[in-house]
Amino acid sequence: MDIDLAEIRKKTVTAQRYIDGLEQPFKGKYLARKQTYQLQQEIIERLKEFAGKCVMIVFSAIWCRDCAQSVPVLALISETTGLEIRVFGGLKKDPLGHKDKWRIPPSPPEVRTFKVDAIPLMIIVDSKGREIGRVVESPKRCPTLEQEIYEIIRSQ
Repeated sequence: MDIDLAEIRKKTVTAQRYIDGLEQPFKGKYLARKQTYQLQQEIIERLKEFAGKCVMIVFSAIWCRDCAQSVPVLALISETTGLEIRVFGGLKKDPLGHKDKWRIPPSPPEVRTFKVDAIPLMIIVDSKGREIGRVVESPKRCPTLEQEIYEIIRSQ
């Protein structure tokens, strides 16, 4: 499936804008994570090569602990590398939804399009909108999120 990046950009915000729009106490927790996280500079330098060549689409929710760990790191990655990161926020779980996990609305309908089952879901696409990889909840193959993102992009 090719993804319409222009449409994604209309429906999402940058990682930093997402954080800026959060209410307290969540905003404070996200900002604290962003201020204390130390990026792996060697990986960041390598990621800079891919700025403009790919986009990351992220599904997030204010109440999600893994999102509170990952989205601030994504904001740092975007700021230091120029990598475009777009966030769909406001996902709501539907406790009665056995067929559909997410309540739509208010969750964006894209949760169905992208088959979101767990969050944060971070989808990396190339500049033409073709998916090249995903990170679900947290890094699985590498010790840090920036390294996992780099390995996915590099392998394409």
